[in-house]
Amino acid sequence: MRKLILKMSVSLDGFVCGPNGEIDWIFKSINSESTNWVVESIRHAGVHIMGSRTFQDMAAYWPYSKEPFAAPMNEIPKIVFSRKGIVKLQHKELTTSALKDAERFRKAGSYETSGSKDLLEEWLNSKVAAGDLIEEIMNLKKQSGKDILAHGGASIAQSLVMHNLIDEYRLVIHPVSLGKGQALFAALPKPMDLQLISTKSFASGIIANIYRPL
Repeated sequence: MRKLILKMSVSLDGFVCGPNGEIDWIFKSINSESTNWVVESIRHAGVHIMGSRTFQDMAAYWPYSKEPFAAPMNEIPKIVFSRKGIVKLQHKELTTSALKDAERFRKAGSYETSGSKDLLEEWLNSKVAAGDLIEEIMNLKKQSGKDILAHGGASIAQSLVMHNLIDEYRLVIHPVSLGKGQALFAALPKPMDLQLISTKSFASGIIANIYRPL
């Protein structure tokens, strides 16, 4: 049975985004070392899963990006969790403030406006999971192949935590406290004990910790 891995950026006080989904704080401490660590996590996944709003953000961003994350994000199959049973990239209004933050911090020369139609089409042909979350995840775990990597957003990540579906947490902890926002473990029904598997610190102040539930 393959594992479900949750990869998330987290503030020191446990938030994955601000009250309105803001992630501008993430980009302030990223460096090449931490980027490489995250890219390796992404590259070894067999499938990426995400909520429908995160899908809108990523489908509007990664097909046009030339950043290190772009190749594994575009090439590895995606599954979108959507109760509506469909995914469409129709309007900019469907994206979140996370996309606006990413675009504001995009480096010069890391974006292109042409040659991305095939990649966008692949995103829009992603499989949609519209059934019960627990059943869908358990069915994915039973399939052969490399591990499942969950990206979020906050709502689906909280649901995965609440139902104890995550086998491994890869938390990229940034040197910032937000004070308020959407907490990763907000829906946890009872305390969870975790085993620290590895830790890696970077010069920018980011710490990448891997935990597994006991």
